[in-house]
Amino acid sequence: MLPAPYDRLHAALREFMPDERLVTDPLRTLAYGTDGSFYRLIPKIVAIVEAEGEVVRLLNLCRELKTPVTFRAAGTSLSGQAVTDSVLVLLGDSWRGCTIPPGAATVTLQPGVIGAEANRKLAPFGRKIGPDPASIATAKIGGIAANNASGMCCGTAQNSYRTLASMRLVLADGTLLDTGDAASRAAFAVSHGALLSGLSDLAARTRADDKLAERIRNKFRIKNTTGYSLNALVDFEEPVEILQHLMIGSEGTLGFLSEITYNTVPEHAHKANALLMYPDIGEACRAVALMKPTPVSAVELMDRASLRSVEGKPGMPDFIGGLGPDASALLVEIRGEDAAALDANIAAVSAVIAQTQTLFPPTFTTDAKLGESYWKIRKGLFPAVGAMRKVGTTVIIEDVAYPLDRLAEATVELQAMFLKFGYTEAIIFGHALEGNLHFVFTQAFDTDEEVDRYRRFMDAVCDQVVRKYDGSLKAEHGTGRNMAPFVEMEWGPQAYGLMKEIKALLDPQGLLNPGVILNDDPEAHLKNLKAMPAAHPLVDTCIECGFCEPTCPSHKMTLSPRQRIVGWREISRLEATGADAARLGALHEAYDYQGIDTCAACGLCSTACPVGIETGLLIKAIRGDRRGTMAQGFGTYVAEHTAGALSVARTGLKLADLAKRTLGDDTANGLFEKLRNVTGQRLPHLPRALPTPTNFTPLPQAKASADAPTANTPTVVYVPSCTSRSMGPAANDPEKTPLPVKVEALFQKAGYRVAYPEQLASLCCGMPLESKGLAAQADAKAEEMVRAIWAASADGTAPVVLDTSPCSFRLKKHLKDAGLQVLDLVEFIHDHLLDRLNFTKQTEPVVLHLTCSTRRMGLDAKMKAVAAACATQVVVPEDVGCCGFAGDKGFTTPELNAHALRHLSKDIPAGAKAGYSNSRTCEIGLSDHSGLPYRSIVYLVDACSTPKAPATASARASEPAF
Repeated sequence: MLPAPYDRLHAALREFMPDERLVTDPLRTLAYGTDGSFYRLIPKIVAIVEAEGEVVRLLNLCRELKTPVTFRAAGTSLSGQAVTDSVLVLLGDSWRGCTIPPGAATVTLQPGVIGAEANRKLAPFGRKIGPDPASIATAKIGGIAANNASGMCCGTAQNSYRTLASMRLVLADGTLLDTGDAASRAAFAVSHGALLSGLSDLAARTRADDKLAERIRNKFRIKNTTGYSLNALVDFEEPVEILQHLMIGSEGTLGFLSEITYNTVPEHAHKANALLMYPDIGEACRAVALMKPTPVSAVELMDRASLRSVEGKPGMPDFIGGLGPDASALLVEIRGEDAAALDANIAAVSAVIAQTQTLFPPTFTTDAKLGESYWKIRKGLFPAVGAMRKVGTTVIIEDVAYPLDRLAEATVELQAMFLKFGYTEAIIFGHALEGNLHFVFTQAFDTDEEVDRYRRFMDAVCDQVVRKYDGSLKAEHGTGRNMAPFVEMEWGPQAYGLMKEIKALLDPQGLLNPGVILNDDPEAHLKNLKAMPAAHPLVDTCIECGFCEPTCPSHKMTLSPRQRIVGWREISRLEATGADAARLGALHEAYDYQGIDTCAACGLCSTACPVGIETGLLIKAIRGDRRGTMAQGFGTYVAEHTAGALSVARTGLKLADLAKRTLGDDTANGLFEKLRNVTGQRLPHLPRALPTPTNFTPLPQAKASADAPTANTPTVVYVPSCTSRSMGPAANDPEKTPLPVKVEALFQKAGYRVAYPEQLASLCCGMPLESKGLAAQADAKAEEMVRAIWAASADGTAPVVLDTSPCSFRLKKHLKDAGLQVLDLVEFIHDHLLDRLNFTKQTEPVVLHLTCSTRRMGLDAKMKAVAAACATQVVVPEDVGCCGFAGDKGFTTPELNAHALRHLSKDIPAGAKAGYSNSRTCEIGLSDHSGLPYRSIVYLVDACSTPKAPATASARASEPAF
């Protein structure tokens, strides 16, 4: 039961919001209430809003019931500004609007658009948004604007405040204002004249006080997100302009941003990067000051401890391990509108660098891949330190700014403070060109002594930044709860008084995100601290940053990877302490579905995680731990009788196909769903694009082992997957040839002799068993396959090709013998067949699905290239990552597949007749949710190609479906 007044609020919200968007269960309120900070508050209600009208009605109800409310976008925030123990409002799926007018001088974005997505849409115009936080691949526009996030290159000139054109906002009283619409402004002037007069009066008083006005201007000459954007009071006179600029950086304490229009900035395609090494931090900072007037785009400082945290990681030079104890690095980026401009800028910056003492000759590279690897390491420093922390501690990142001419002095003092307070693992890095430093350290909050150590350290840091250097306590991460008690210390009582007046004007009841930015409790930063107990070695390094979330197919349906880890941590904590059995039981019950059943275990989260955490491995481990003796025995039986199990599957497909042909699709599907519901979802869901059965058997003359290949007739060992050997095309697919027959014919067309391993009908890579948590049985099957393909390839002489990407990926990971060439089908076509075939491009568009395993193997570019050889237009739907079919989830948990592909159809181009991929099970769900038949890309290659040389003869005229 919800306490009053939340029970009344919940009942009122249900009148216009569906139950599934009003979350009150203990697992999801915990998980959804978590952000990237080190604070933990659990909301009473999580309301997932889909429209402005819902926000208006919600705010009116909260005001009526005097209930605090906090807004959240992506939750990558680091200072505690997006957590609450009251009502948390999350953006639903509908806030992803992006409008680019001709010329792209501006862009209008809804708050749910991810920053990197906005830049991808602007890229064809050579433009981008100004803010560029390190979290831009996850952070959403709502949070970027509400926190005035900046980043590596935007400095103070291109942040949200400086590039704002207009916005739509909802005030605490539920009033909607569109600052870009004259009629809306006129109506607002009538309804809220007193508010606008109050803002005008504040601005006039501020500008009239020369000393105060000058202090405000000086404070914003360096990065500053401490408190409200008081520069709006001196930069503007028109009250609506003041209002909308006050909203920037207000962290949801003044209103809700429902849309923002940015003035875009140029995105120069020509870039060069250099990683410069210096003997000490002082010389590095001297170099930064010299580079400030030059045409340099970004200069990122990394101290020796930072470099030590990433030694040996991909992309980092080998010499880093041999650097001295005081060495520091600068990552420098230079841009130009064309190659000539870039060269000129490099020359100008290099001339300045030549005046400094580098440990190695400076070298700029225009190699995009190398430059990207440098930046990936820099962006991953924060999580990298978090990953190395002691289990049970949390990682804290602070964010300060100093006057540039005192940066070296201040940095050395910070390093000394780390040692004084026992933070020997702390690192310093940051946007040195702006005097902006981040320092990261690990902290336990499990004892009073540890909390006191943190308090004393933060008091010392604030004293140094404010009293000695007059810097910013928060440069770009937002004030939040973390720095709210120190806002008055930084700004002084007069400026702090202005902030309180602003809050009173716009939120007189103090209901919008209370305790954030303004907080009268001097110890607010020491309360509600997040515990990080051990949960499982596979995920204990997670810092809950949320970078993984956009990749996850179940995000916004049940839980994201971050949220699965949060939930499992709480379950583990309760199990370890033996406390609150009722809460533990409720969490376990909810986690079975929310955490385990709906996890696709696709592993894409690891590609976004800076430290490579694969949450699906945790879920597989949990599944395995829960398998009883009987389940383990059944798994072993299936592994030892693979051919028989596939025969049963074919029989099931045959019966389902017979029912559909006899009763018709609609009647049969309706009957199947009724039976599924009656049995409590124990029977599988049967998609409309259900495959017909097939039973591929190699021709007798296809030898089990590869002869030594000749120059004219090389040999390839082909291993059709379990699904390829049992699942043929769907009944309604115009293409009737089973995949293995098509692959065999294509290889022969390209002049290859095709060989197969012995006992093919019994072979399996183990993927289906692994996904069920049956690791031992899965590995045994993989070993069996490795032995068979080793023999078939004449001890590694011939390449081995698998036709299903998850199988290719699993076997590649499992291989221990580097002499065996295992290739995915896409990889083999790209590397070996494109030059052996003539291609005629089709004019109809091709829709391409890049499977999770294709992406994780790094084959997405090759797959696009193969498709481009076959068609003039290749479309990869931008909002589709993992399809959510996940082997058999499309049969057992079809709602996951539907959720993952909910945006697929909008990106299907007119005229497209088929989609292509390289996983048969993925293609089932893609066909169901797109309206197009999806097939292996082999069908496309075969249809668009002819042999360059005489093809190897095939004795297989055709292959029946069953």
